[in-house]
Amino acid sequence: MIYLFLADGFEEIEALAPLDILRRAGKKVMTVGVTGKTVTGSHGIPVLCDVTVEEVDPDEMPEAVILPGGMPGTKHLDENLFVCAFTKAVFKNGGLVCAICAAPSVLGHIGILAGKNAVCFPGFESELVGANVSAESVVRDGNIITAKGAGVALDFGFAITAALCGEDDAKKLASAMQCP
Repeated sequence: MIYLFLADGFEEIEALAPLDILRRAGKKVMTVGVTGKTVTGSHGIPVLCDVTVEEVDPDEMPEAVILPGGMPGTKHLDENLFVCAFTKAVFKNGGLVCAICAAPSVLGHIGILAGKNAVCFPGFESELVGANVSAESVVRDGNIITAKGAGVALDFGFAITAALCGEDDAKKLASAMQCP
């Protein structure tokens, strides 16, 4: 199981592209509404989530957590005590933690980027507390994957797929989707 946390003001492509790719890869991904069952993205697109954050079992450890960026979506994720504690627990239990755009700032704030290579949307670098900020578009360091922003949402999705399903499966899926 993979949890994709969505809060009002999330960046739609950063959430929906990885969601689509992972479901095509056969992964079970649950969208989790942090600000309600229906969450509206930063460009006015409403998404009906599978569950709300209140319905997530805090003892269930998914294989991955995904945090999309966008504003004020990232701020809502960062302010939600459950999202922060749960994400940190997934990391400590060896699960994959993925964040894109402004959302890697949440990972910095919860203290899991120290000594890790990471990337974010330009201007949020100071929020990646303790990280080695990379110039790459998508960075994997152990069980953390971070990405720069909306323009690399597909690459972010394929990086998550490679981490969970293997590099070959990710490449086959990218080819089938006509991605370079």
